[in-house]
Amino acid sequence: MSLQEYQRKRDFAVTAEPGPAKKKAAAKKKAATSTGLMFVVQKHDASRLHYDFRLEMAGVLASWAVPKGFPLKRGEKHLAVHVEDHPVDYAKFEGIIPQGQYGGGTVMVWDVGTYELLGGTPVQAVKEGMLHLILHGEKLRGEWTLVRSKRDGDEKNWLLIKTGEGEAKITKKQEEHSVLTQRTLAQIAGQKTAVWDSNRGLAAEERAKKAGPEASKSRSRSRSTSKKPGAAAAQWVDPMKATFAEKPPASGGWDFEIKWDGYRAVAVKNGDAVELISRNHKPLTADFPEIRDAVARLSVETAVLDGEICALDEQGRPRFQLLQARAMGKERPPLRYFVFDLLNLEGEDLRRRPLHERRQLVQQVLAGAPDDLRYSAPLEGDIDKLLEMVRELGMEGLIGKKADSKYAAGLRSREWIKLKVVNEQEFVIGGFTPPEGTRPHFGALILGYYRQGRLLCAGKAGTGFNHALLATLHKQMKALQVNECPFANLPQKTASRWSHGITKAEMRRCTWVKPELVCQVKFSEWTEDESLRFPVFLGLRKDKPAAEVVKETAE
Repeated sequence: MSLQEYQRKRDFAVTAEPGPAKKKAAAKKKAATSTGLMFVVQKHDASRLHYDFRLEMAGVLASWAVPKGFPLKRGEKHLAVHVEDHPVDYAKFEGIIPQGQYGGGTVMVWDVGTYELLGGTPVQAVKEGMLHLILHGEKLRGEWTLVRSKRDGDEKNWLLIKTGEGEAKITKKQEEHSVLTQRTLAQIAGQKTAVWDSNRGLAAEERAKKAGPEASKSRSRSRSTSKKPGAAAAQWVDPMKATFAEKPPASGGWDFEIKWDGYRAVAVKNGDAVELISRNHKPLTADFPEIRDAVARLSVETAVLDGEICALDEQGRPRFQLLQARAMGKERPPLRYFVFDLLNLEGEDLRRRPLHERRQLVQQVLAGAPDDLRYSAPLEGDIDKLLEMVRELGMEGLIGKKADSKYAAGLRSREWIKLKVVNEQEFVIGGFTPPEGTRPHFGALILGYYRQGRLLCAGKAGTGFNHALLATLHKQMKALQVNECPFANLPQKTASRWSHGITKAEMRRCTWVKPELVCQVKFSEWTEDESLRFPVFLGLRKDKPAAEVVKETAE
């Protein structure tokens, strides 16, 4: 893998594309792994509109130009032309390549995530001409295969094939908007700015001036916030996820901490500028200004923190319902940001360091921090007694983490597990029933979860609402109203002992909505026919994408 061809084709005094950087030894080691590696798809409006598919390996981005975009139906094949390797920093490039330069046109970060390679190592797979991939992106999720084409004798021509079960679905909004900035290609072209700036020589300074005084000030601050010479500004990292487990692990080497009941948020600090971003890349900064200000006061210049924003009740316990009440302006409960990981500090990527080292750094960074920021410390004691303790406190459960675990960004790992004492998880809202009696707006929410790309109904939740919440939810759902039922397993033939009886006749009374809203629900158990028993609505979630909502079962 080499960046010589990439460098030869570009004049970095003219284009804002990232210049090649020296590879670190740690980056070279990634050639021998297929876990936690990044992929990016950039929509590129050059002489012809196409998509650039890039896979991180051996410290660079191996790249293919895909003229017709990603195939979405199983068995569908699209041409993918193998082009020169790009630097890893190119994954963050969104902006304009000047006309007359190689690839002149507008670039959008269309999708980003991590990938798994089934069999072998990435570099060897490229040499052999076949990569069987599982993508975990914001838009692209599932299996695809890249195969070198044997036709025409051109080594650069490959085929990108949709493999695996089910179809991949991309909405019109997803197709047209960037996952980084939510801009369209036209907006990116019209604003004439780039998210990534190479800061190389006079040309970069001139570009900053043309973008205006505020942009110039922001870029100047970004350059000064990293204490390591040449280090880039801190960037959002796709959070690592835990796997549900029915019982504690039998082996040792695990730490256990509280499973906080709030919004998962990554805090990105660059000098005085702080962004709070959810795991589905939605901005939370404006919602929690006190947490933003507290992170800004930390005595470090650049950092990326991972934690949970919680609202506390009068006993100091986190309660998800209080976040909902705060969002509606009904209450102002105290907030805390419980920090459990540190992913980048002063320009150094910490994700490959073991957890116990990252924990030590978290404590150092939070030393003397404002009271709004708390360290989520591992608990000491027998695991069964710890579970009993959180049950008595009315909390959801514990998170177990291997003390030597690396941070697998964007992946659901078995090195982090969820142990629950209360049945509680997120569900997708797919519809609602009409109001009955004196209740206004709607009767119950119709809830579901995804399995192999199909939305399955899990029953109805009719409790957990007050009048203000009923009105707010009804307004949001009416804006998403559709004619077709989104659930693949409805109608039910008859009302069973367990089910809520959403038969064909009952469905005529229901109102269906686009499955975009995600809510948190507490329930007593799953019934034999996979319905929820005694579900209670707790609140809407802004931090989790609907497509990721599945039934939590032990793996």
